[in-house]
Amino acid sequence: MTVHDTVPGRPAHVARHVPAPVTGRVAVPVGGTLLAAGAFGYAQVALPEQPLLSDYALVPGGMLPVLTGLLALAGACLWLAYGLAVREPARTAATRVLLVAAAAGLLLCAVFPTDPGISQLSTVAGEIHRWAAAVVLTALPLAGWTLARRDTSPAWATTLRAMSVTSALALACFLLAHPASVTSAPIDGVAFYGLFQRGVVLAEIALVAVMATAVGGRRAATTPRSPRSHASAAGPAEAGARSRRLAA
Repeated sequence: MTVHDTVPGRPAHVARHVPAPVTGRVAVPVGGTLLAAGAFGYAQVALPEQPLLSDYALVPGGMLPVLTGLLALAGACLWLAYGLAVREPARTAATRVLLVAAAAGLLLCAVFPTDPGISQLSTVAGEIHRWAAAVVLTALPLAGWTLARRDTSPAWATTLRAMSVTSALALACFLLAHPASVTSAPIDGVAFYGLFQRGVVLAEIALVAVMATAVGGRRAATTPRSPRSHASAAGPAEAGARSRRLAA
């Protein structure tokens, strides 16, 4: 989105292009991540402890905070993808695809509930939930990494790479400790795989917030006006002023 202002002596139809404020581009996705963190945190503190965060949706009073967290994070990803499409559509295509994939996975997780973590029951809805969660947890670190490579300042690129690697390492620990993994039994992963899952979710929520801050901290690329077009736009106003001076 852009705004325009006028310059004295310049016709309104050649008003100067001014980049729009970036407050909304940062506030909306960062607010979404804060809402998601708050919703999951409320479930963790106020409800009986569950093996995984998604299991809170299966207990009384847990559906609302889980849905709020999933939808808020999905909205943050979509808004961030939209901001990248407006600002740098060519250079951020891979990042936007990954963000949209993560948002779609979060929406699927919201629609299809998980199976209870302590049971051997496997349903179609639970399988969809698990695969959608896998897409989310994989796509977001990749999105942060691709954004760091394509479209950020060196300082933000370093931060994004570090947070993307941290998220990926937390995800690797969670997968190694998951009861379905062959490495779970030797390391007694059942005892702490839920802790690793919470660490992955927290790291990736923070990653989305940092991505939004990095994107919002830079202005959109604009095409500079050529000197000839500037001169032709200012010409009528200058000619009119010169004629008035001669008449006086």
